[in-house]
Amino acid sequence: MKNAMFKKATLVLALVLAAISPAPPAAAAKDELVIGITQFPSTFHPNIDAMMAKSYVLAMTRRPFTAYDKDWRLICMLCTKLPTIDNGLARPEKTPDGKQGIAVTFTIRPDARWGDGRAVTSADVVFTWQVGRHPMTGVGDMEFYRSLYSIDVKDDRTFTMHFDKLTFSYNDISGLGLIPKHLDEMPFGKPAEYKNRTLFDTDTTNEGLYFGPYLIDAVVPGSHIVLAPNPTWWGDKPGFKRIVVRVVENTAALEANLLSGAIDMIAGELGLTLDQAIAFEKRHKMRFDVLYKAGLIYEHIDLNLDNPVLKDKRVRKALIHAIDRQAISQQLFAGRQPVAHSSVNPLDWVYDENLPKYAYDPKTAARLLSEAGWSKMRGGLRHNATGERLTLEIMTTAGNRSRELVEQVLQNQWKRIGIDLRIRNQPARVFFGQTVTERRFKGLAMFAWISAPESVPRTTLHSAHIPKPENNFAGQNYTGFVNAEMDDLLERIEVDLDRETRRRLWSRLQRIYAEELPVIPLYFRANPYVLPKWLKGVEPTGHQFPTTLWVENWRAE
Repeated sequence: MKNAMFKKATLVLALVLAAISPAPPAAAAKDELVIGITQFPSTFHPNIDAMMAKSYVLAMTRRPFTAYDKDWRLICMLCTKLPTIDNGLARPEKTPDGKQGIAVTFTIRPDARWGDGRAVTSADVVFTWQVGRHPMTGVGDMEFYRSLYSIDVKDDRTFTMHFDKLTFSYNDISGLGLIPKHLDEMPFGKPAEYKNRTLFDTDTTNEGLYFGPYLIDAVVPGSHIVLAPNPTWWGDKPGFKRIVVRVVENTAALEANLLSGAIDMIAGELGLTLDQAIAFEKRHKMRFDVLYKAGLIYEHIDLNLDNPVLKDKRVRKALIHAIDRQAISQQLFAGRQPVAHSSVNPLDWVYDENLPKYAYDPKTAARLLSEAGWSKMRGGLRHNATGERLTLEIMTTAGNRSRELVEQVLQNQWKRIGIDLRIRNQPARVFFGQTVTERRFKGLAMFAWISAPESVPRTTLHSAHIPKPENNFAGQNYTGFVNAEMDDLLERIEVDLDRETRRRLWSRLQRIYAEELPVIPLYFRANPYVLPKWLKGVEPTGHQFPTTLWVENWRAE
């Protein structure tokens, strides 16, 4: 098996090296930056489908109202001043039906303009809200738009948002991905078809969709995206006349493209696996800098709880007991990607170090499977009383070496306790664009969530956020998890302003998560950024806001 894998990898590497062009002259590289990533966006709409490939590209072409910076502080980007209760721009109030809400006033930067020269205005904010609130548009963060029950427009740049609850993150509106009313209003005329009619996907190079340092100048689906400077950009002049984001889904081929000069850098957000980067740095540290950034990046396996086998909590616990996650961390990642026991990272202040943990225990796993009715062994595999074989299917993004290696480890370790694991991977744009978002995976789906500090996982765990045809597959509760206490905790955490009370609520949330196991936690990732020595200004954040939000600071020196 090892020899066959080595021959296949060598063949892929040889083909890639033969196909790519020689490195461009150094002078040309200073005007053009070619970035390598492993996934192509499933959509370019800012509010539909959560996918890092999309966020990475759009961060160079747009700016959120608010964002967390590299120091994990909430800052204004599109707004002029961050509203707080202390400065009077946020004001607690009662909603029309007597609930405790809050009114938050923002002002758009006076120099913010869409790429076609039109001013960014409050009308765009209202339009974005209308799209987000419609139940058939497929927008991901449904709760944000539901809670935002009205907007008062003060003038073209200033507006007040009225929320039906006072949350601890009341001034974080980073999820409001602004949509240009003057362009996308017509496609929204048929809300149920909006996902397929939006100009972000039917006319992606329309300059009026963007207002960041760059515009999307060309798109070759599955291959690359070209960005050009935006003449209406208000900030510092970007350092490159052209940026090309090139997609190479196989991570071994990605490395080969870097060494040949076909790409200049590999994005940490979507690039080499940690083991590859460590080996790469040893060989090429004279040519490249490798930055490692641990952060709020959670690799896990979503379990489809509609699957009759996975409905049984004993089976879910057997699965996690039968994985030697510590060995995976040590042998595949040199211990740099610690085992995850929850979706909450120890770097986050709300992490509970005393939450229940599952040790590697194949005997306990075997006992749990027998108790769940999978007690008969035939040909080394478990069967139930009716003769059904215990077979599960796992899916992930094709070409990601780490994930494919982890799948092989899982296949081997679970076979030892009698589970037949079938592997069926897909290109990222299909996996995230349809399979996961529409809950088409039959058993297990392995991928990562990346979050902001103290990010309440409402959209992934609340029962109201299960994607289904009735809501046009909005929401991110891909497991189909339903738990009344979890729903209550998610709602209580959001509106409790006392940190110590929230800490206790977060502790209970993590314990339910560990006990019910709708998801198998694997490890927390550390992302490696592979940069040429001449590129300066790239600063990893360690959370969901990518380095490209500050692309105007990147320079060739």
